[in-house]
This record gives sequence, structure tokens and C-alpha cells, in this order.
Amino acid sequence: MPRKPRIWYPGASYHIMCRGNQKHDIFKDNEDRNVYLKFLRAAKKDYNFFLHTYCLMTNHVHLHIETKDINISAIMKRVNMLYAQFFNNKYSYVGHLFQDRFKAELIEKDEYHLEVSRYIHMNPVRANITELPIDYSWSSYRTYMGIRQDPLVDTEKTLGYFSGSKVEGYREFVEES
Repeated sequence: MPRKPRIWYPGASYHIMCRGNQKHDIFKDNEDRNVYLKFLRAAKKDYNFFLHTYCLMTNHVHLHIETKDINISAIMKRVNMLYAQFFNNKYSYVGHLFQDRFKAELIEKDEYHLEVSRYIHMNPVRANITELPIDYSWSSYRTYMGIRQDPLVDTEKTLGYFSGSKVEGYREFVEES
């Protein structure tokens, strides 16, 4: 039976999850993570989308992507295909790197936009990798906190939900969970 096509329209926003096949690691070192981010940057340049948040864990990835005029499937196909080729070549692996196709939850409400952002940034804390999300260097949280500049990440929409000190408001929202 063919699988159902994903809902997509220009401006659609998604919480994307990509997990390693059989929950195996998809990142073995920092070079791997940097290469994945490089492919994501290239796709963003060519496909012109917003990346609101991301977190690269050991065996999975979380992305919050808002499309403009390119279907999310084309974006993720490119990023994951290039990364799988890199990974399999580097480690002399054969076969699927990712378990199934990527998962994509459509985000249609402002509240869910914020919840997904918090969920993604708190992932390393919930996994007991770090005590605070700011201590994890493979997420976009440091960009939100103004510690790192990263043109890959679009913070304006998310921070725009907060008044006053937007960064402090966002920090409190994320870390109080």
C-alpha cells in the first residue's frame, strides 16, 4: 500500500525528526555533526526556508523548519541523502542510515510553535546529557541566547512572541519546563 503524501503548502511549518536505523548512532564525532549542519546550510541557501530550531543528538535529529515555496520532502530528501552518503562512505557502511522516512508534525498554532521550540532545546537535558540547554553545543539554543551567531538559525519569529527582554523571556520559557 502506498504511503500517504505529507500535507504541504507554502509557509507550512514542521517539527522534523530523523532517527538512526534501529536507533543506531548517526553522529559518531563532531565532524559528522558539522557535515550535517553544512548540508543543512546548503539546502537552506538553495531552497530558502526558515530553520527556527535544531538539536543534533547522537542517534537522532530534531529540526523546526518553516517552508516557503519548496516542499519539505524535497528539503529533507536532499539533506538526509547527502548526509547518509557521507556517513556510509566515511565509516564503510552499506544500507540505510535513517530509520524509515523522516517524521514531520505539522505546526499550525503559535502555542505549538513555542512548545516545539522548547521541546527541541530541552532534548539534551531530558536525555541527561547536560544540566542546562545552554551547555549543549549541538543545538540552536546558544544562538537564541546570543552566545553564538549562526545565520542558519532564524530566531526572529520565536523571540517575537516575547515582550521586554525577548532573550530572557525565551530563556525563562524554555528552562522553566
